[in-house]
Amino acid sequence: MKKTFPLPVIFFLLISHFAGAQIAANKDIFPAGTTVLENIPYANDTLKKHTLDIYMPPVKSLGYPLIVWIHGGAWMSNDKHADMGYMTNTIKAFLNAGYVLASIDYRHSTTAPFPAQIQDCNRAIEYLYDNAAQYSIDESRIALIGFSAGGHLASLIGLSNNNTEKSFYYNGKKPQFKITVVLDFYGPSDFSTLKGHDSPDLKNPITLLLGGTVAEKPELAKKASPITYIDKKDPPFFIVQGEKDESVNPDQSILLSTRLKSAHVANQLTIVPGAPHYGVMFDTDFIKRDLMSFLNKYMK
Repeated sequence: MKKTFPLPVIFFLLISHFAGAQIAANKDIFPAGTTVLENIPYANDTLKKHTLDIYMPPVKSLGYPLIVWIHGGAWMSNDKHADMGYMTNTIKAFLNAGYVLASIDYRHSTTAPFPAQIQDCNRAIEYLYDNAAQYSIDESRIALIGFSAGGHLASLIGLSNNNTEKSFYYNGKKPQFKITVVLDFYGPSDFSTLKGHDSPDLKNPITLLLGGTVAEKPELAKKASPITYIDKKDPPFFIVQGEKDESVNPDQSILLSTRLKSAHVANQLTIVPGAPHYGVMFDTDFIKRDLMSFLNKYMK
C-alpha cells in the first residue's frame, strides 16, 4: 500500500513515499531477472548500519560497472531502501543498462557524529572494491548517487577521493578505489551557507551531525563541506536540484557547479522547475535521459 508523509519539518529529513519499506514489498521497482543480495556486512561486525544490498542486472557480464546508492534522511534517519520508491524509472534504467546497484547503510548522527558517516560510506565502497570479483564488478568503474544527506556524502567522497583526509577512513588509511562519476541530487555542498547552519536547536540536523553549530565548529564544518576539496582532478558531476527545495537551499547546488566549472571539472546542473526537496519530479524521462547519457559517457 502506498504511504505518504507530510513535508519535512526539520532540515533535510528526506522521507520518501516508500522510505523504510522492505524490498520484498516493492519488487516491481526492479526489472525482471534482477538478482538481489541483501544485508551483506561490509565492516566485519554485526552492526545493522554496516550492511549493504546488491542488485545484479538481468544481463550477465564478467565486469559490471558499479553504482553505489547513498540514501538521504538528514544524516539521522532512513536506511538503504530510502529514496528508491520515487526513483523507480531511474533504477530500472540503471539495471537494464547493465549496471550493478549497491545500496549502503551508514550510522546515523544520533549515535555517531561526523565523520562516522563518510567513514562508513568509504568502508562500504572499499568492501565492494576489494570483493569486486565475487560480484562480477569492474572496480575501475565506480559511480556514486546520493540524495540530500546522501548527495552530500556522495559529493564529499567523490571530491575528497584524490586528497588525503585520514579522518574520512575508519583506519586512517586511504583505500585504492577511485570514483569515476558522481550523481548528486540536492546534496549540501557548503555548511557555512546551508539553510539552518546557525540554528541553536540541539535537534537540528547540522548540529547533530557536527556536534555544534557551524559557528561553534568552523573547522569541522569546513572539513565536512564538499567544496573544500574541489580541484581539477575531480570526477565529473551530474547535479540535480529542486527550484522550490524547502530544506537544501538551491544555492548549494549552484555553488557546487560554479566551483567545479572554475576548476575545469566537467559537470551538468539541472534545476527542476517547481520541484520541492524530493519526489517523483526527479524521476521524469528528461532527467533520466540526461542522467543516463552523462553516466554512460564516463562509465561505458
